[in-house]
Amino acid sequence: MSNSSRSAIQQGHSVLIRLPNGDVKQIKVDKNITAAIPKFGSFYCNDLIGQPYGLTYEIVGKNLKLLPPKGLQEVEDTDATNELINDCQIVQPLTVDEIRALKQSGVHSSDIIQKQIDNHANFALKTEYSKEKYKKRKEAKYSKIFTTIEPTLLNVCEYWFVKDQVRIRDIRSDTLSQMLNLANIHPGGKYLLVDDASGLVAAGILDRLGGEGRLLAICDTESPPAFHVLQQMNFEPHITKTLASLNWATALETHNPIVPPSELAAGEVRSERQKSRLKKRKAINDVLENTRQELFAGEFDGLVIASEYEPFSIIERLFPYVAGSAPIVVHSPYVQILSDLQTRLRSLPQYLCPSVTEGWLRKYQILPGRTHPMMAMSGSGGFILHTLKIHENPEREVPPVSSEYQPDAPPQELLDESVGTSENAMVVDETVS
Repeated sequence: MSNSSRSAIQQGHSVLIRLPNGDVKQIKVDKNITAAIPKFGSFYCNDLIGQPYGLTYEIVGKNLKLLPPKGLQEVEDTDATNELINDCQIVQPLTVDEIRALKQSGVHSSDIIQKQIDNHANFALKTEYSKEKYKKRKEAKYSKIFTTIEPTLLNVCEYWFVKDQVRIRDIRSDTLSQMLNLANIHPGGKYLLVDDASGLVAAGILDRLGGEGRLLAICDTESPPAFHVLQQMNFEPHITKTLASLNWATALETHNPIVPPSELAAGEVRSERQKSRLKKRKAINDVLENTRQELFAGEFDGLVIASEYEPFSIIERLFPYVAGSAPIVVHSPYVQILSDLQTRLRSLPQYLCPSVTEGWLRKYQILPGRTHPMMAMSGSGGFILHTLKIHENPEREVPPVSSEYQPDAPPQELLDESVGTSENAMVVDETVS
């Protein structure tokens, strides 16, 4: 699926790393720089360049030590229970100052954890599951181990949903996949987009286009929109070149954009620097005009909206540029907005079957003997409205309807046969009586 996937970490890549406590952080990998993780540690990024994603490292000083993959171990349960355990301060004689002194003296985290286990008065009374949980909690607290994660669309979406879901307008990974499927995003397609979700929807569309097709984003800034999520996807230039943008003013056919002059008389050009600047201006002006003409030509294969503005006004504005039978997909964190939109679209004949759906997602912990749904889960990933544009052909011929139209009468043979049958039935009835 992902055109952004890489077999190895390259210079300039944005990399996600998972810490022992489950938190995911983002770092920028470049040569001869040090990456610092607050309250965790720092290391040289040179040790990551050229390495495949998914490996686990331990920070040793400023260097990284590659750790072998950890296998899945079966936990044999026993008859032990936790009901007789009294968790108080005296069960762990090691104090905070003693643990800090051990860390400053350079003692390895595994030795600190083992020392805590050896001094724990009630550790032997715990069940095997409780022992595993205890070890994981201590590893998350003391160990300096992390795993690199490839910034695919799924991983980036989950990273932002946990970090700041308001910034991506509550778009969860399953909701994003439904939006892309309902909009029929495929390579070679041409799509309109209004994205106020930090570029998450734009990243999903570009990922599926794979460098083949066109994505035109309508924004409210004169410069290209700052899609922060795109910077994490590590897209190649041939994928991002399919993205273009216009603001709401330049998307108007009646608007005459004010652009800086790009042509001067031959005698007014005084230096090569001024000539180069004029040439650059002309290239920018040409791109703007070509993008406008591309929009006005219409016949886009779909319209996707994830905006803070009122959705009906956006659809009404961009509706003429959408091709017939093309999908229109709108996302909102609030069901009432889409419910009102659905009511308005149902009364208009050019929209086919507008429907509102909500995704539902539950994650599971998959471990031997401990497989169960996660205790905490997100309440909602937002709501989606989906409809199709009905394109009326003005050149189609409508057959005339006559006021004297009558259905064809049945053949005379059928009438005679039915009459004969009824007469026979009468004779039979008389004979019986």
